[in-house]
Amino acid sequence: MLSRRNRLEWRCAKITFFERDQEWYGSNRDMPDPAFCRTVVYANWREAALQVRREFDDCDVAMVGSYCPDGLAAIETMLQSNASVKTFYDIDTPITMAKLQADDAEYLKREQVPGFDIYFSFTGGPMLQTLERQFGARLALPLYCSFEPQSSLNKSRSYICDLSYMGTYAADRQQKLDELLCKPAARLPHKKFRVAGPQYPTSLKWPANVERLIHLEPKLHAAFYTSSRLSLNITRQLMIEAGYSPSVRLFEAAGYGATIVSDYWPGLETFFTPGEEILIARRADDVAAYIEGLGESDLQRISRNAQERVLAQHSAAARAAEFEKYVTEAVRIRPVAAAL
Repeated sequence: MLSRRNRLEWRCAKITFFERDQEWYGSNRDMPDPAFCRTVVYANWREAALQVRREFDDCDVAMVGSYCPDGLAAIETMLQSNASVKTFYDIDTPITMAKLQADDAEYLKREQVPGFDIYFSFTGGPMLQTLERQFGARLALPLYCSFEPQSSLNKSRSYICDLSYMGTYAADRQQKLDELLCKPAARLPHKKFRVAGPQYPTSLKWPANVERLIHLEPKLHAAFYTSSRLSLNITRQLMIEAGYSPSVRLFEAAGYGATIVSDYWPGLETFFTPGEEILIARRADDVAAYIEGLGESDLQRISRNAQERVLAQHSAAARAAEFEKYVTEAVRIRPVAAAL
């Protein structure tokens, strides 16, 4: 929540972030005391409700995010508050819409959607129009994920493998991981491959030249990406169907200077130009051809182009500027809308 000021000087805004204390997050909290905001960790909603309401009443912009464990109560509190701009930020819009259709979204009710001044979404494209026309959102806008370096951007490379992939196990991604990494690994036994991420079933059989890493903390991500000639990106099925859903890992890999091989999804070319900033793979043959056919100059050119685009258009600073523009416009037009 951004505190009320005489002028909307967003870059100097005071931010308060509420987080319910949960065991998994508590034991994996990598930023317990961030310098850029005040964090309030609470045990239960009853304990936090009054303080949350006070913050909402005294802020310029209020926001509740998807998957908030007290989302329904927090949204009701926000909608009843005096916050100047009331927003919702959805990091999994296709999943939320499916849940709303089935009436089983645990963090948002369909009837709450029209109450938001802005419905921010990680997903863009046609889904924004669906939010407005079918679910009654006043204004649905894309606020894509962004890249914030957790370590320095090292321009030098020292390869220890030919293709790597970072991602938590997901059943709807596994078939593509088999096709785009395991099959090429089996065909190219003289090449090296790496897969980093938790929750993969122990029953999975990996080719002998695939190294497994269970967990990488954020400060090690840059080294992981740049130690591989190519970095594989695989998209969740619902995100493919929705399109216009770049992932955090996609921007992160490009931001750190990886040469990315990705599956295709609608709208991908609006974020990266295929062949110039990203490589598209639909089958194992495509990946094998990239591994064996691309020289170092090709890899450097593609990675440099992608990195420049991410730093210019998809950095945290760029996204903050978009957010400022959107909420400032909402403040400007709201009195007009109220007078009509």
